[in-house]
Amino acid sequence: MQKSKELFEKAKKFIPGGVNSPVRACLSVQADPLFIERGEGPYLYSAEGERFIDYVLSWGPLILGHSHPRVKEALLATLEKGTSFGAPCELEIELAELVVEALPSVEMIRMVNSGTEATMSALRLARGYTKRNKVVKFIGCYHGHADSFLASAGSGVATLSIPGTPGVPEETVAHTLLANYNDLDQVEDLFKEHGQDIAAVIVEPVAGNMGVVLPRAGFLEGLREITLKYGSLLIFDEVITGFRVSYSGAQGYFNIDPDLTCLGKIIGGGLPVGAYGGKKEIMQHIAPEGPVYQAGTLSGNPLAMSAGIATLKELKNKDYNKLAQNTEKLALGLQEILQKKGVPVRLNLIGSMFTLFFTDQEVVDFAGAKQSNQELFVSFYQQMRTQGIYLAPSAFEASFNSFSHTEKEWEKTLEAANKLEF
Repeated sequence: MQKSKELFEKAKKFIPGGVNSPVRACLSVQADPLFIERGEGPYLYSAEGERFIDYVLSWGPLILGHSHPRVKEALLATLEKGTSFGAPCELEIELAELVVEALPSVEMIRMVNSGTEATMSALRLARGYTKRNKVVKFIGCYHGHADSFLASAGSGVATLSIPGTPGVPEETVAHTLLANYNDLDQVEDLFKEHGQDIAAVIVEPVAGNMGVVLPRAGFLEGLREITLKYGSLLIFDEVITGFRVSYSGAQGYFNIDPDLTCLGKIIGGGLPVGAYGGKKEIMQHIAPEGPVYQAGTLSGNPLAMSAGIATLKELKNKDYNKLAQNTEKLALGLQEILQKKGVPVRLNLIGSMFTLFFTDQEVVDFAGAKQSNQELFVSFYQQMRTQGIYLAPSAFEASFNSFSHTEKEWEKTLEAANKLEF
């Protein structure tokens, strides 16, 4: 860790906290961050040259693993032609067509540069389309760092115990209405009081930023019913679940038809990209076709588009069911090992993403996630990292499997877990 430590100390002189995204500082796991030199397949290599089995995968999008050959080929071919034009290119159309074909509810799509841009823009569009102001979000769900969404958010806000964040005016979040995830009664009550001014409900169809929390039976269906009843939009934040839970996203997996969908880096092969899309009638309200303004010089840039095209073409022919089975086998193996060691643990799992919560209580919302024993998680994280297993340095994040992981990596992960001491 010597080189990583030296780099971290140097970084702190020029970058706030030494990192460009807070959770990377590893404060909550009482460790210094690893500085990464490169990635290949299921592995990361630190600045010291140490190899780690990666279950973070750039926080989810690298479902094909690091440096996939087809993605690299596409990037290199595009790089020869240029990096950014600030003008339309044919690659934008090809990627848009692939996404529209894959996601049942999406008829048109607008490319942006991050998941935060996607959710921020989708909310603006929802407000412009409905001519209403308020949005319902769920406690512990994280939709990026736009002001409206930093009320009781998950992810890094939860990891660092930041109550919202300074710098967000009270009048901004006054239009954000909060409910507990999986609690339809609270949503009903909010609509009874504010229904005529609620533009949208935004939800992670599977929460991934308070750890993995699955929707209870009828929850997503109930949200669709309520929003239709009151003329509000239903926004699925599929920045994590899109092309990860299934090729058709969580909306295809659960057979729910949202009005708008937000996507993240997975549609760019892990490059900086995002998108929001949905019903044609709604999307046509975006400038220049409509009055709702949103723009971005790098939106649709050729590098991200080419990487995304290569990624989605690969994923289209992948066996998601087999990946889910392998992930379940790994996750259940970890759970069993920990339980035999007397550690209280609950497993939440869907597709190729899972979370081990260090609690004996069922986790169905953020309050349940916060019952996870932080001291046990810190010990788990530190001991696994020492043995070459790279996990998210936060109890409120998901672990991700990929098509590049094999039996060899899963067996080594379980061997590491068997050596844990609590």
